[in-house]
Amino acid sequence: MAPEINLPGPVSLIDNTKGQLVVNPEALKILSAITQPVVVVAIVGLYRTGKSYLMNKLAGKKNGFSLGSTVRSHTKGIWMWCVPHPKKPEHTLVLLDTEGLGDIEKGDNENDSWIFALAVLLSSTFVYNSMGTINQQAMDQLHYVTELTDRIKANSSPGNNSVEDSADFVSFFPAFVWTLRDFTLELEVDGEPITADDYLELSLKLRKGTDKKSKSFNDPRLCIRKFFPNRKCFIFDWPAQKKYLARLEQLKEEELNPDFIEQVAEFCSYILSHSNVKTLSGGIPVNGPRLESLVLTYVNAISSGDLPCMENAVLALAQIENSAAVEKAIAHYEQQMGQKVQLPTETLQELLDLHRDSEREAIEVFMKNSFKDVDQTFQRKLGAQLEARQDDFCKQNSKASSDCCMALLQDIFGPLEEDVKQGTFSKPGGYRLFIQKQQELKKKYYQVPRKGIQAEEVLKKYLESKEDVADALLQTDQSLSEKEKAIEVERIKAESAEAAKKMLEEIQKKNEQMMEQKEKSYQEHVKQLTEKMERDRAQLMAEQEKTLALKLQEQERLLKEGFKNESQRLQKEIRDIQMRSKSQQPMCHIL
Repeated sequence: MAPEINLPGPVSLIDNTKGQLVVNPEALKILSAITQPVVVVAIVGLYRTGKSYLMNKLAGKKNGFSLGSTVRSHTKGIWMWCVPHPKKPEHTLVLLDTEGLGDIEKGDNENDSWIFALAVLLSSTFVYNSMGTINQQAMDQLHYVTELTDRIKANSSPGNNSVEDSADFVSFFPAFVWTLRDFTLELEVDGEPITADDYLELSLKLRKGTDKKSKSFNDPRLCIRKFFPNRKCFIFDWPAQKKYLARLEQLKEEELNPDFIEQVAEFCSYILSHSNVKTLSGGIPVNGPRLESLVLTYVNAISSGDLPCMENAVLALAQIENSAAVEKAIAHYEQQMGQKVQLPTETLQELLDLHRDSEREAIEVFMKNSFKDVDQTFQRKLGAQLEARQDDFCKQNSKASSDCCMALLQDIFGPLEEDVKQGTFSKPGGYRLFIQKQQELKKKYYQVPRKGIQAEEVLKKYLESKEDVADALLQTDQSLSEKEKAIEVERIKAESAEAAKKMLEEIQKKNEQMMEQKEKSYQEHVKQLTEKMERDRAQLMAEQEKTLALKLQEQERLLKEGFKNESQRLQKEIRDIQMRSKSQQPMCHIL
């Protein structure tokens, strides 16, 4: 079970110092320790609109994020609070409270646009908080949404950023929640009651016309509808009498408006129940270290004057994680081989079977911990490293076998060598006695188990090194005739040739086993890669189906409202998504 991270209070995640966005290393350290999936809720809105109050409520606390009580913007940059998710066990809730937009002291809105864009990029639920009703002023204040395609790139391909091609953004973007504070209107149309969601949809209706005023009216509405097809609205009454608002966090429950209390509870319940885990393209869940990587990549891009690119951020993260996945896989392989292998193995096949089992598990570890391995670059690295480890084990196995056999030969044949030195066999009939003794010791050598794969070769080399001794004994043995000596020489030659032939067959057999193992390794890589790609494709298809359903719903709305051109543009996007789905077939060309 992954450990819970429970910060006693918020910390600055991204500092805004004199117009420069800087990541706080302490916050990154906290994120790096969160191994659980994260649900990221960010809130954005004009300064002094009560954003921090809602975030404290989501954290289940009365205090935490600074509320401030003056007309000055209190929160600077983006602040983070990580708490155990109250409704999802083994998940961490990451709350992001942002600097108030539109602070007159800042002089320009460049930083506001970046804060808005970062909140969108980092969250799985994006809360936009505003005061009063959704009127044209509220829409004008939400101009940041129309700037998103100027601030964010969905992918690195040129010319792919436009409102007309929003499908890539939708798959990355969070759910959108609009919270309306101090709302005083009656929720009804033509005398019939409507929901807050109905009110939002009515407010997002487009105006017919192609003039500048209509375009200004439609642009933010169109962007919200296209980028955030999954949206929700909450309204809140005045929290208390105006004289108490400056110290909202100190007020007791009975001093607050009961309707407001109920509305806040409903909002918190919805957010905690419906906010999903932050995911990357393809449904890959984000944990603390992954969120840390996204924060760094996006802020570094902004600082260097580039546009944050969602695809590049995911690929940069994939580089880090896939490299770590290779290391994890190799560590697992070495641990398994260390436990299973006892050198020397009796046969090469025994070692190769153990390697194959450990290799299969190592590839599984890699597949579990890797994603978006473009062109299987990291899987190739894993394959090369596993092959190198196998070769190393084969060398260790050969050496262990050689060392074992040489020690065994010394132990078994040592007394015979001593007898030769003492002249025991330097007499008539000594040669035959020597050969008989040698054959007995060979049998004894063969009877010892687990000598390993070098048993024959080491014995052959040992006996070859003693041929001079045997030959000297043969030539000096007076009990043998010249003919008998000649026959014995031919026998030794034939025996030596037979041993050489046997050695050659052994080498050939080892080579065949190694080639067979290489083919099995390749097939294992292909099998597991194919299975992973099928799973990833199914996940991607599910993601695209979800995007399609939302797009079709939006297209239907546009048709009902009589916006045929906009509906046709959306139809083109839908066709593009469908074409993309058909073209995404798994391909396995690796190693």
